[in-house]
Amino acid sequence: MHAYQTFAVVGGDLRQVDVANRLLKQGKTVYALLLEKNQLLTPPLQQRLAFKEVLSKCDVVILPLPLTTDEQTINAPFSDHSLSLEECFCSIRQDTVVFAGKINRRARELAERFSLCLIDYLEREELAIKNARVTAEGALAIALDELPIAMFQTRCLVTGHGRVAKELIRVLRGMGAPTTVCARKYKDLAEIEMEGCHAIPISQLAQSVETADVIFNTVPAKLFSRSCLEHLRPETLLIDLASKPGGVDLNAAGELGIRTIWALSLPGKCAPLTVGDTILQTVENCLMEQEGI
Repeated sequence: MHAYQTFAVVGGDLRQVDVANRLLKQGKTVYALLLEKNQLLTPPLQQRLAFKEVLSKCDVVILPLPLTTDEQTINAPFSDHSLSLEECFCSIRQDTVVFAGKINRRARELAERFSLCLIDYLEREELAIKNARVTAEGALAIALDELPIAMFQTRCLVTGHGRVAKELIRVLRGMGAPTTVCARKYKDLAEIEMEGCHAIPISQLAQSVETADVIFNTVPAKLFSRSCLEHLRPETLLIDLASKPGGVDLNAAGELGIRTIWALSLPGKCAPLTVGDTILQTVENCLMEQEGI
């Protein structure tokens, strides 16, 4: 990483603050933009800087996850200022490596227009794997906080068998919780049994929810329609971990009195410093690949 010494960390939440602080400790030249309202930012980085002047002299620019929440401006909850995607990208040199998470189509088009190397760190396997574990731990924390019974007595139902679901299975089994997992593929059902859980096909979901104390949905499709929700007991807790549009008919759940928590972006909420460390490791891995190391 000897060729990359000057970094700009722009916008975002505590994950970005952690990235900026870690880079400063490494001895890098760091500019923190759109983060001035966060008190955990190291004091030397808490200064108001001119966007264009700073971005034009950086070797690496690290943008937030998500990059934008309105399709137009950089996501910046810790700032009273705003920076449009276009203004940001037009200020960056063409030889600068630019990172962001959850990059939208417009941002990719702008990067192409300004001939920028734009990398989505959220698409990297090393980040996805660790994010899945943090999500699983965050989901467990919600269940522990919301349920009146111990986990070893809690009948858990997990829908899906992707990264997050697999990490959830490990966490729940480690807690001694009796766990049922609902999946579509026969291969997944076989793996679920080998993981020590009760496996059921997705076609039997409606019958399976009747005995669950807590349900963790990881599938971003409306599995929990009104007809399915009608089978839940009133005391059942439903935790939806799926990204938008989610897996639960929230209107129906509200009308039926089903306790539902749509737990979006858990890694950034429950363990931002851990995720910040992982983002920086991922960025460093990408930079080493850029150098052919």
